[in-house]
This record gives sequence, C-alpha cells and structure tokens, in this order.
Amino acid sequence: MISNVTLVSLGKFDLKLHHLLIIGILSLSFSISFLVRSQAADYGWELNEFDPFFNYRATQYIVDNGINAYFEWNDELSWYPHGRDVSQTSQVVLHVTAAVTYWIFGGGMDLYDFTILFPVVFGSLSTVVIFALVRVIGGTTAGLLSALLFSVSLPLIVRGTIGWFKSEPLGLFLGILALYFLLSGLNSKNTKIAIVKLIAAGITVPLSISAWGGSQFFIIPIGIFFLTLPFVRSDHKFIMWAVPLFTATVFLVSLSFERLSASFTFGLGGASLLIPTIFIVACIFIQSKSNENKKTRNGLLFLAAILIIGASLLIINAESEFLSLPSYRYLNAINPFLTTSIPLVDSVAEHASTTISQSFFFHSILMIFAGLGIWFMIKNQKEKNSNFIKNDLILFSLIFGLIGIYVSSAFVRLEVFASISLIILSSVGLSILVRNVLNNTESKKSKNLIIKSSFLAGIIILLVIPISFPENGSWVTATKSPPTILNGGTAYPVSTNDWTESMEWIKNNTPKDAVIASWWDYGYWISTLGERASIADNSTLNSQIIENLAKMLMSSPDQAWKMLTEMQSDYVVVFVSGQRLAVDNDDQALYVLQGGGDESKKQWFIRIAEESLPKYLESDGMSGTDHFWNETLLGKMFPFTPLAYVNFQTNQQSATYQPGFTPVYVKDIKYPSDSNGPFRLVHASPSFDAEKGQPMIGVFIYQVNKDYVPTK
Repeated sequence: MISNVTLVSLGKFDLKLHHLLIIGILSLSFSISFLVRSQAADYGWELNEFDPFFNYRATQYIVDNGINAYFEWNDELSWYPHGRDVSQTSQVVLHVTAAVTYWIFGGGMDLYDFTILFPVVFGSLSTVVIFALVRVIGGTTAGLLSALLFSVSLPLIVRGTIGWFKSEPLGLFLGILALYFLLSGLNSKNTKIAIVKLIAAGITVPLSISAWGGSQFFIIPIGIFFLTLPFVRSDHKFIMWAVPLFTATVFLVSLSFERLSASFTFGLGGASLLIPTIFIVACIFIQSKSNENKKTRNGLLFLAAILIIGASLLIINAESEFLSLPSYRYLNAINPFLTTSIPLVDSVAEHASTTISQSFFFHSILMIFAGLGIWFMIKNQKEKNSNFIKNDLILFSLIFGLIGIYVSSAFVRLEVFASISLIILSSVGLSILVRNVLNNTESKKSKNLIIKSSFLAGIIILLVIPISFPENGSWVTATKSPPTILNGGTAYPVSTNDWTESMEWIKNNTPKDAVIASWWDYGYWISTLGERASIADNSTLNSQIIENLAKMLMSSPDQAWKMLTEMQSDYVVVFVSGQRLAVDNDDQALYVLQGGGDESKKQWFIRIAEESLPKYLESDGMSGTDHFWNETLLGKMFPFTPLAYVNFQTNQQSATYQPGFTPVYVKDIKYPSDSNGPFRLVHASPSFDAEKGQPMIGVFIYQVNKDYVPTK
C-alpha cells in the first residue's frame, strides 16, 4: 500500500507515509485542544478560579527560594495565625513541575504568564498520551480517534482551560501516561523493555496522585484489572514478578511524599493496589498446585474468599478505623449513594452530583459509540480467531470504562473520568466499525464506494454536531467564560477589574502585617494578590475556623466585632453581586442582588453556622428577613437595603415579602468611612457605581474599629 512507502531512512528506522499521517493528526489534535482551551483569554489574561492563585504563589516560592526551602515552608499568610505546612498539604508535584519547566522553558517569561499557559500545554499534550494508551489497546486508528475526541471533550476542557493552573491537567496527563506504561509493559515481549516501562508506571502513578488527589481513582480499575490477570493471562511466570515490581515501585515512590506516605500508602488507596498484587501471587501459586481442569475453579474460589474477607474488613473498619480512610469526597465517589450532613462539603459547587441532563450534554454521541465499543469488544472475545484486541486489554477497557462512568455519578468534577472512559470505548468501537465497513467487499465496487463514503460522512456529521450546535451551547462555546477573578465567579459573563483593583488596594493601603477576614472562597486571592494574611482559604483545612467565620457573619455586629478581635482581624471583605436596573426611582439607583456573591451564598453561611434558616431567610430560601438585614453583621455590611418587592411578570409591587416577588434594593452604607461604629467602609470596588442596566461585581472592604466599645 502507498501508506507503507518509505520516505526517509534514519538508521534502522524508516519514516513512512503513515507516520506522517499519525504526526499530522496528533498535531491537529494538539492544535484544536490548545485553541479551544484558550478561548477564555478573550476576556483577559488572568489565572482562572481560586486554587491557581495559591499554586502560582507556591511555584513562585520555589523559583525564588529553591526546592529545598519549599519543603521547609510554613505559609504564614494562610490560616492566620496557625499557618500552613505547604509540602504536607499541597499538590507538590504540580508546584515542582511548574517551577522546573519554567526554569527550562520560561525563556524570560513572567512566571504568572507561564502558569496561565501551563494547563493548556499539558491538557493539549494529553492528546498524545491518550493516543499512546488507546493505541496499545485497540491499534493506531483507535489511538488517533481518541486524540481527536480528547481535544474537544467538554468535561476535560472546562477543567483545563487557559489559566486553570489547578491539579487536573497535570494529574490527568501523568495518570494516563502511567496507564500507558503499565499496559505497554505488561504486553511487552521484551523483558528489559517491560521492566523499564513497569518501573516508569510505578513512578508515574504516585506523581500523578501528588499532582491531583483525584488520580487515586486510577488505582481502582488497575486493582480490579489485576484480579482478572490470573484468569486471562497464561504467562503466569511473567505477571508473578511484573505486577509486584510495579506495585513495589508505587509504594517506594509514595513514601517520598509527605502527603502520600500516610493517606495513600497506609490507606484505602494503597490497600486497593496491595491486596490484588498479593492475590495474583497467591492465586497463581494455588493454580500451579491444582489439577489442569480445576485451576480456574480453585482460583475463582480463592477470589471469592478474598472478596468476602475484604468486605468484612471494611465493615469492621467502619467501627474500629484501623485502616486510614480517605476524605468524604473520595468515599462518596466510591459510593455515590453516600450522603453527608456536613454543610461545608455540600456548599462546594464541584461536589454537586451529576444530573442525567448534564451527562448527556457532556458526552452526547460518545455514549452511543461507547456502547458500540463494548458490543464489539465482547463480540471480539467470542470470536476465537480474532486477535484484534487481546483478552486482558478488552477486560481493562471494560473495567476502566464502567468504573469511570460509575465514579463520575458522584461529583460533576469527576466527569473527567467518564470522558476518558467513553473516549477509550468510543475510539475502539469506531475503529472496529470503520475497519469492518471499509473492508467490506461483498457489494459492487461503485455501490461499495457510495456506501463507504456515506458511512464516513455520517460518522463525521455525528461527531461535529455536539461541537458546533446549538450555537451558544455547544461543546466549544460552553467552555468560553471569563476567568473567575474578572467576574467574581458570578453568573454575569463580563470582565471587570473589581477584584483585581480591590486586591491591589489591600496591598498598597493596609499594613504588611494586616490580617484580612472573609469567606474562605476569597482567601487565596487575598494572600496572593493582596499579599496579606487571611483567616481561611480554599484549601478548607480547618472546618472549625470556617464555621467560626460563618457564625461571625450571622452574629450581631457587636458580637461579630468581638469574634473578629479574637481572630486578630484588621479588615473584613464582603462580596455582593447584582445588577442595576435600567430604571431609577426618584433619582435612586435600583438593584437586584442575586448574582453569585455572598448574597447568594448566605444560606450556606447559615447552615454551616448551624443556625435556623427561617430566622434569616424568607420562604424562597434566598431573600433576607428583617432579622437578617437589621441584626446580622453580613446584612449590615451589604451596602444595600430592600426598598420593595416586585413581581416582574405581573409588575405588582409590595412593601413586604410575597412569594414569587423579587426584592429590589437601594444603596445604603451602614458603616461609612467616618463611622464611630464597630466597622468602617474603607474601600468599594469600581462597579459599585455601575451604570443603568449594568452588572455590579461589588467588593467591599471594612476596617475593624479597634477603638470601638461594644454596648453589650
């Protein structure tokens, strides 16, 4: 065939035409991925979301002070006055990798700009490693299809856009790379190469987990896959040493990380890998001592015994806790039916359960192609003369696919695993389908050409539809939104300087030893951009401190002043988002306040503070009661007061709250800058003076009046 024509010979390697095709498609996949993930740059060149700002500051610390100093660093700007042991509580590999790659490739670029590009580069490079992984499973065609599908997968894109300097892009890159090394090593015919790849896999797994804790979920399908190996592989002597080599490497490397040495090595994650490895060795030994016709039966009986013992130990552990269990969000991913009564956990948006409509939107046509992949794999296994996919790789694909879809049902954030699962299954299914159709020579040549052309056109159309339609809600356009720092994470697709200007004000107008209190959502921005100590931040390391902040906000101003004084806080930041209406009332600016600031989070403050919702909120669960507005610090710090309640559908108005009515507010600063009260408003962000019809992203900074004497 023309694709096998040699173009250039380089030593023993012959560069052929199909190699250029592979390079071309991978380059296209990388380019598409890079462009789609970079759309948010249209709104502004900033880091996106909250965690990236801490990750940037940690990387900056390494660049300025070196890696050794990083491992000794107690961050005094976090969780004042306790501080934070960064290397023990952070994604060490993310920070070190970013610093090292900056030293190598930075080329004089500002580190902030480098970290903005970092997730796009690694997210796009993941198209290459997913190609390598799927190629091992289903061949080159399947690998190339997986690279293209990965480049436009919505859940993968939204957690790896430009500025998303968080854990997932690097963690997924390393996790997929680890799977490639593992499967390639287990299926290598060269012992030396197998050893190198298995050790590489063992090193990469803990690196992936250290970069992103969610990568622990790669361990689940690996562990289950190991349980099947004695029954689907005949080369027992090989896997007797290959699998233990991989597992031993994982544990040895994990011990070098403070965070992993306890939580993974001696926890459920480590057990999920260690027990299957021990099972492989024991099962093969049992099978070797069994009669030929009883090997499988004895192995299955031993597996059943292991599963029963394991389940029993988990039940016992629920009471005695001799085995370190992961945090709630990991347990919830294993058991999506697990519920919690912890408001702090429920208040995090990415912990929301995935709905059916979200799943269909995220994956669309891939669900159908994944079903085809499963069907073809099972069919392939039944056809004994087929060697297209090896039995163990079929099992791994099915295990990984089902596990990925299962764990993603717990959290929206984990839809990335469903995406990878569906991409693997879809790519294999499509490649087999394309192969079967293109190899069909039963019909006449002219008719056959029409059928093949129509088939390929139909496949392309089906894949293009979710990428392009609907016009403002496709996979591509859904990823285009402003960086969080530019709109405060509100519902308004605008780009403002309210938060950046407010953080700059803090840096330039407060003492360097000032302590800033706010809801934990804004802690990383305060410590990174404002360069001041914060009481709590997005790592949520201390739930008791967060609960105290919630209680403080819902307390009376005098009681809140006492609490803030005990916290040694000098300033308090509150965030209010809304929109100025297009009409005014007697020259008074009118506002609606439900945009995604603290006014939209107060129900969580109340729950976390363990207070009664009806005391502070009306029946709609959002509008504040008179008690909220008149008796709580948060209500007093909102520089607005309800003027009336309006039903915008009927234009009816009411002086008091009515179900179905929306509160309309006017400006009302309760603690002006010259106040003798407990607090003074010392800064309001620019959009507090929003024009008619414009959104307001209001950041308000209050100074704690240390000379105030409470009346109670």
